[in-house]
Amino acid sequence: MSVKDTTAVPVINKNASINRQTIAPKIASGHGLDVDDHKVTVGQSFSENAKMTMRNVNVFYSDKQAIYDVNIDIAKNEVMAMIGPSGCGKTTILKMITGLFPPDSGDITLNNESLLPIPTEKRGVVMVFQNYLLFPYMNVNENVGFALKMKGMDKGEIDKKVKDMLELVKLPDIGNRRPKQLSGGQQQRVAIARAIAGNRPFLLADEPTGNLDIASGREVLQLFKDLCHDEVNPISILMVTHDPDLASNADRMLLLNDGKTEASDIRSAWGLDAEEQDGGEEE
Repeated sequence: MSVKDTTAVPVINKNASINRQTIAPKIASGHGLDVDDHKVTVGQSFSENAKMTMRNVNVFYSDKQAIYDVNIDIAKNEVMAMIGPSGCGKTTILKMITGLFPPDSGDITLNNESLLPIPTEKRGVVMVFQNYLLFPYMNVNENVGFALKMKGMDKGEIDKKVKDMLELVKLPDIGNRRPKQLSGGQQQRVAIARAIAGNRPFLLADEPTGNLDIASGREVLQLFKDLCHDEVNPISILMVTHDPDLASNADRMLLLNDGKTEASDIRSAWGLDAEEQDGGEEE
């Protein structure tokens, strides 16, 4: 049964400017954030139209708590970046969403339906990784169409779907190549095409640019944004990254540390509560 609490954790909206002097040094240095020329605002609650929510989620490993009462809203057609140090719980959150293990308490919903009783393969969630995990003995067309073939889809339908997916990721002419003939950025695009071929509405990306150069990483992020705003099959994306520059270019950004969201700490550190009270902005 879904948890009824609709309190959404605030997250950082990157569309704006705040003077560096107002930022707590421990926050800025701890996450490598460069917010010059960006106004930092707290994102509004997306509870009413959220594609995916986590409500009061806790996880324990033996006698140690790993995730502390986490609440997250990811809106429809949105790229959210989750950033934090190694071991802070980012991968644990992804595993819970995919169904690899359940939370000890709380709920996770997709389109207002609890995911907890639903098997992994039926959740409407798909994942891409830092290592592309393409089949080396298959060409690009075969890689993208593999899951569709396993579902028993007609070959003609598979061929059309694969063609559409490769056009969507802007790789229309590489279907007959093997993965070893592609650049890292191209391989990641193929992995994304394979992931979304099944029309699943929610994509998880675990360090998707970790093996890419800066330019290729930005191309992948732009592809994510294009997919979120696709007119035919828009999706929502939760992207885990260690790269603050990449995260700052997502639609919204959530900081995680020691299994806790740090949005409330950032509000006070950046003086946002004071700004709301006097209705002003930092110059």
